[in-house]
Parts: sequence; structure tokens; C-alpha cells
Amino acid sequence: MGKKAIIWFPVFIGLLLIVPFFWGTYNKLVKREEVVKSDWAQVENQYQRRIDLIPNLVETVKGYATHEQETFLEVTIARAKATQLTIDAGNLTAENLQQFNEVQGELSQSLSRLMAVIENYPDLKANENFIMLQGQLEGTENRISVERKRFNESVNRYNTYRRRFPKNIAAAILRFKEIKYFEAERGAEASPEVGF
Repeated sequence: MGKKAIIWFPVFIGLLLIVPFFWGTYNKLVKREEVVKSDWAQVENQYQRRIDLIPNLVETVKGYATHEQETFLEVTIARAKATQLTIDAGNLTAENLQQFNEVQGELSQSLSRLMAVIENYPDLKANENFIMLQGQLEGTENRISVERKRFNESVNRYNTYRRRFPKNIAAAILRFKEIKYFEAERGAEASPEVGF
């Protein structure tokens, strides 16, 4: 009986050390992963806010620039694509983020072209409704930038925690995968130009 106790004692001590380590690591990974998901939801909220502003902006511009139908159609199509593409926060793969970024980039480009059209209509630039929409769009672009930065910071905290030794062993066993950063599309260093 003494030999069995000698054999099981180190196993018991090992379990006493390993179980709390895995438990704590799991809970911290879950918490950080949930922060990433929450921050991603805020990124999507701000892009949705921009999408929601576009119909009002287009309608306001249409009242002044009736012969710019091609530009209006382009903005409408880009908005429809952006509305249709959402990414589940649990599936933030590099491919999904790139596809999301490309669709949002197309929308940004079409908005830039719409804003260029507006330059030809001084009466429109003085329209009170347009000025209000312009300010909201400008504010939304700033919010998008802030939320993308916040998302990337939470991804950094999660990935760093996940990769540190010995937590990386627990994360691999518990199947916590790397989450990709939101990277700006080439040429998207600047938000659509909305100032006049």
C-alpha cells in the first residue's frame, strides 16, 4: 500500500498544479476572445452606420445633380455589396477579413467619386441637409478608424497571451487559434474625402 501512495502522490501533485493552470488559461483566453468579438461588432456597427447614411446622401445629391446617374448607380451597387457581406466574429479568418475590406474599399472609392461630383455643385455644398450629412459621414469615418484600431489592439492582446509560453501549450490543446488583424487595403490609407 505504501508503494501505491508513493506512485500516486506525484500524479496527484501534478494534477493539483496542471488543472488550475489549464482552467485559468482557458478562462483568460475565452475572456480575451470575447473582447475581440465585441470589438469586431463595433467595427461592423460603424461600417453599418456609414452604409445607413449613404441613401440620404445620394438622395440629397440627386436633387442637384440629376445627370450623374452612373455615379449614383455605382454607389448604390457598392452599398448593396457592403450590406450583404458580414463576418461572424467567430470566423475572423484572413480571407474573410480581406473580402470584407475589399467590399468596404469599393464603397469608399464610390463615395470618393460621389464627393468629386459634388464639387461641381456649389448650391449643393451650401445645402443644410447636405452639410449635416457630410458632418455625420466625416464623424463615421473617424469612428471606423478608432474601432478598427481598438479591434487590432484586442487582437494583439489575445494573440500575445495565446502565444506566450507555457500558455501556448494550453492554447494549442484547448484549440484556441490565432485571430487575424484588420489590415487596410492598399491605397486605403485615407478615408473618402468628405471635406469641401
